[in-house]
Amino acid sequence: MKFYIPIAVLVAFCLGCASSKSGSGAFRKLVWADEFNYPGLPDSTRWGYDSGDGCPGNCGWGNNEMEFYTVSRSENARVENGHLIIEARKENMGNKKYTSARMVTKNKGDWRYGRMEVRAKLPKGVGIWPAIWMLPTDWEYGGWPRSGEIDIMEFVGYEPDTLYGTIHTESFNHAKGTQKSAALYSGDLSSAFHVYALEWHPDRLDFYLDNRKYHTFRNNGKGIDAWPFDQKFHLILNIAVGGNWGGKKGVDDAIFPQQMLVDYVRVYQ
Repeated sequence: MKFYIPIAVLVAFCLGCASSKSGSGAFRKLVWADEFNYPGLPDSTRWGYDSGDGCPGNCGWGNNEMEFYTVSRSENARVENGHLIIEARKENMGNKKYTSARMVTKNKGDWRYGRMEVRAKLPKGVGIWPAIWMLPTDWEYGGWPRSGEIDIMEFVGYEPDTLYGTIHTESFNHAKGTQKSAALYSGDLSSAFHVYALEWHPDRLDFYLDNRKYHTFRNNGKGIDAWPFDQKFHLILNIAVGGNWGGKKGVDDAIFPQQMLVDYVRVYQ
């Protein structure tokens, strides 16, 4: 999850909100899922954690984020009433004033191509920065951004009606101001569940909110610097606090705790 100012913004309205698989229909076989139909900590056979504050090598996770990510701590990640709850809290841990969780499927769910689908309700408030995204499992082409990043959904609390879908590569990334991004307007991102989905084909990435495709990034045939998306990636679900983008308008401490509720995660190929 990287800070950026979108350079190609498509604003549209969500007219219909489906809760089941949609899109091109190219991917029909369910190969991985968590329906969160159990209580307690997230299933350890499906989920791991990124932990701490990224220090010393990547303090603030490269974005000057303000949270400390915990491991197997129910206050920050738990399953209740059929939902995964990722919770950001105002409390001291390490040298940070906030705690949260960053759930990863690395080495438990890694895929090349397919439909990645997450039904979720987002947190709200100034300073909150939730994301549903993907990173390469093996970093075959080198460190960020050369091996790529796919942001299926990003949302910042000071823009409560807008979600973003973005890719980063060596040729297209926020450090160069060349990242490929689109935005979609929806008025109920924090009050209703929506399906956030990516359809990853060998020649393109399609981004969806419910039934609506709002962004496509195509393989331009210019090699791995433009298209490193021929390797396995894994899913990440997290809530960051503050940071270069999420904290651009500050952090309102009165909003905490804040939760991202996840109804299910499904991967089709």
